[in-house]
Amino acid sequence: MCGISGWISFQRNLADDRELASLRAMNETMVCRGPDAEGTWVSRSAALGHRRLAVIDIEGGTQPMVVETPDGPVAMTYSGEAYNFTELRDELRRRGHSFRTASDTEVVLRGYLEWGEAVAERLNGMYALGIWDGRTERLVLLRDRLGIKPLYYYPTKDGVLFGSEAKAILAHPLAEAVVDTDGFRELFGFVKTPGHSVWSGMHEVKPGALVTVDRGGLREHVYWKLEVAEHRDDTPTTVARISELLDDIVARQLVADVPLCVLLSGGLDSSALTALTARHLRERGEQVRSFTVDFVQSGGFRTDDELRATQDAPFARQVVEHVGALHQDIRLDHQELANPEVRQATVGARDLPFGFGEADNSLYLLFKAIREHSTVALSGESADEIFGGYPWFHIPAVQQADMFPWVTASTLNPSGHPTKLIDPELLLTTLDVPGYWAQRYAEAVAQVPGHDGEDPHERRMRQHCYVHLTSLLGMLLDRKDRMSMAVGLEVRVPFCDHRLVEYVFNTPWAMKTFDGKEKSLLRAAVRDALPASVADRTKALYPHTQELAYVAELQRQVSERLADGHQAVDFFDAAALRKAAGGPAEAVQRDEREAFERVLDLAVWLDIRRPAVKLS
Repeated sequence: MCGISGWISFQRNLADDRELASLRAMNETMVCRGPDAEGTWVSRSAALGHRRLAVIDIEGGTQPMVVETPDGPVAMTYSGEAYNFTELRDELRRRGHSFRTASDTEVVLRGYLEWGEAVAERLNGMYALGIWDGRTERLVLLRDRLGIKPLYYYPTKDGVLFGSEAKAILAHPLAEAVVDTDGFRELFGFVKTPGHSVWSGMHEVKPGALVTVDRGGLREHVYWKLEVAEHRDDTPTTVARISELLDDIVARQLVADVPLCVLLSGGLDSSALTALTARHLRERGEQVRSFTVDFVQSGGFRTDDELRATQDAPFARQVVEHVGALHQDIRLDHQELANPEVRQATVGARDLPFGFGEADNSLYLLFKAIREHSTVALSGESADEIFGGYPWFHIPAVQQADMFPWVTASTLNPSGHPTKLIDPELLLTTLDVPGYWAQRYAEAVAQVPGHDGEDPHERRMRQHCYVHLTSLLGMLLDRKDRMSMAVGLEVRVPFCDHRLVEYVFNTPWAMKTFDGKEKSLLRAAVRDALPASVADRTKALYPHTQELAYVAELQRQVSERLADGHQAVDFFDAAALRKAAGGPAEAVQRDEREAFERVLDLAVWLDIRRPAVKLS
């Protein structure tokens, strides 16, 4: 896993040392993504940068990688893993290609030489890459189907800038750090629109898409999207197919030349991955290593969060004993979680002010601890989006609403609204966030075709599954990528394999809930590999500390921002914020606590990025 960057200019000579300094500045922002090595490749019109985290072929996979052809060089900077690279390499050898390394990077580059842009349709994995084709003077930017790895671009007058993260592009003097009204709508709306960036003029390569840039301009091509197809398998056949897919997916994603582990929460998703990983490693004479985040409970605390009703650690221990894992609990206390330096690190890594607050901080600290032992980790991200695992999937009022389900669910909870304490004038008038939600939701579901004569409820649930996979999953994958790469840890997400996503997406909602519970198909597919208590465990969201001392520390830090008149406070209802921050910690509601996190995150982001704010 790595960080990539580049600059294409058809009117400058990028081989000039003064221009090369700009590429180096872009590359330098991503040292954490690639602590093992750096590289650059430059021609007159193209400059490519790379920071490497070595995972496969430690010695041979250096980048940017170049193939000299009779008609000009073809150079690539690549981040990710192609899990089917072995099969592709065998096919390419049969077609006459030879290889000088054992890396998947060379397989992808040779695949481009053989199939051109169509190589995208042959890859199975997570990847973001830039290829400069000197034969045609064209740049190809390519991103994986689900958007696991990030990739941004910023058109210029005579070309384009691109990078794994926004900060890489903003390090270039041609990029302006401006956030306009639409950017703030994305931030305050808690919805991720594919292709959008919060920075004016900057775009995201959409999941499943490629962007080409040449002297004629910039073009986008979608090579993959979720399609609706009739599901013909009965329930037992469907369960067997899911079990078969998961077994193949996990086996593919265990390929690495560095230490590997599994993130184990004790929930159904991560426990299933741990059990499957343990079985495959056992066949190789190895033992699975697992990690769980837990929280020190040293004083007063509250446990009235219905979405986190059970603790993870006891269930994780049952899985550890069941599969024989080498396990470690990573225990965090409220002082670590509330440390301003940790928030500085997480907000700096995300490039965004509104993340998940304490959940970002704890994930960062978890990954930092894991990195002392492993370089690659498997995670259960996306199982809830694919199999219908979130509690709100099963609330009739949410099912019937023409709105993003997680937004509707939050409005039904008096203490759970995501926009709590934000300045009402900004929220409702300047940004019109409710209108923005309605617009984005309508645009998203309009992309979901239906069957003739399809049951209206089945169609609605298909739409809800679709927006989870295209609008919510993107936020979660971004979070996972930034927090892991901030410490040089590669996190793989087996449930995001496009074959599994395509298959389960087209199963009827009645089949997804055939046993009257959430994630029925996944539970049935992995039940035999798990303790019964874990297989039947009710979904719990990512854990938070319940210590009141943490809430009190948030109140103290927010009070400081109020006292010093920080710019971040201007985006909130200062009077309501002051009241919530000045009361007893035990009286703070969940949405007020989350508002505290957003104030503090926004303050850090404004200090780091210093954006020009342009609201109309």
